[in-house]
Amino acid sequence: MEITTPADDRILITREFDAPRHLVYRVWTTPELVSRWWSGHRGTTTEVELDLRPGGRWRYVLKTNDGAEVGFHGEYREIVPDERIVYTEVFELPGVDPDDVDGPLNTVTFTALDGDRTRMELLTETGSRELRDTILQSGMEVGARGQMELIQELADSLR
Repeated sequence: MEITTPADDRILITREFDAPRHLVYRVWTTPELVSRWWSGHRGTTTEVELDLRPGGRWRYVLKTNDGAEVGFHGEYREIVPDERIVYTEVFELPGVDPDDVDGPLNTVTFTALDGDRTRMELLTETGSRELRDTILQSGMEVGARGQMELIQELADSLR
């Protein structure tokens, strides 16, 4: 996995999987599978709500290994099955309106590679350098690495 900052307000995570694109997409979009990878190795995913359609909402809740609950939610803006998902992502801090879906914009692309491999790129547009840097300093890299490992394991289990 590689994390880069292609612009002052962007984070790009790139990872190649040894699995066909349709399986990586399935792991990314199936609630039962999301609940097994989204927490990475940092706890347990306790809630997965996923309405995979433009205008549909999503919400995931993680219970960390030290007992804290962390929630995220957003809205799907674009869905191209097996190829692309565009969605917002709101970190649920105290006082955040649960109906607010205007957060950073994530674009996930799934590109088929030779040999039944897939390149996944997750581009986060934060809107500011300050928010980009806050996200990068949050420990998200450790969580993302764990997520990517688990996505590979789950894709392998679906073969």
